[in-house]
Amino acid sequence: MFDAFFFKNRYLILVVLAGLTLIGLGAFYARNGGDIESGKIEVLTASTEAQNKSLEIVVEISGEVEKPGVYRLGNGSRVEDLLIAAGGLSVNADRVWVEQNLNRAAKLSDGQKVFIPSKESITSSTSITGINAGGGGQNVLININTADAKTLDSLPGIGPAYAQSIVEHRPYSTAQELVSKGALNQSTYEKIKDKITAY
Repeated sequence: MFDAFFFKNRYLILVVLAGLTLIGLGAFYARNGGDIESGKIEVLTASTEAQNKSLEIVVEISGEVEKPGVYRLGNGSRVEDLLIAAGGLSVNADRVWVEQNLNRAAKLSDGQKVFIPSKESITSSTSITGINAGGGGQNVLININTADAKTLDSLPGIGPAYAQSIVEHRPYSTAQELVSKGALNQSTYEKIKDKITAY
């Protein structure tokens, strides 16, 4: 009796089974779709992490600090943050120079270097001499990290505005940083490059 029923309705039964199979496949696809969405969220998270990493800057501090070296800091970090990361000033640091010339509130830029001089180097470097090419005399090279605005103003092409700009952009690792830090333009720098030094 059942055999006759199944035989008579075999096409209907096949249609029902096919429908159930399709429903099962649909449910399976829906579940995989949810997983795919989760995968997309993970990709977004990875992208966000990469973006956050790009917000870091790499800066160097050398000279008279407890732990000189290269540091990774958050974008927007200040000179004070770098000093803290480096363990603070060493006992030999010239604290008078730091107070007068180092702007602790200045924002750091990627690739920047900060140099902290010692008391001895400042004392011994008040005048560095070189041979005057014109006739055997001596020229005093002006240290752009320690000279006051009045001394800087005495350089050719440097007026009060440029002198103040030089002071505000301290410290300098090299004299060329007068241009790269925006304290002077290239043509003005060319006028004074043989009369200055940085250390």
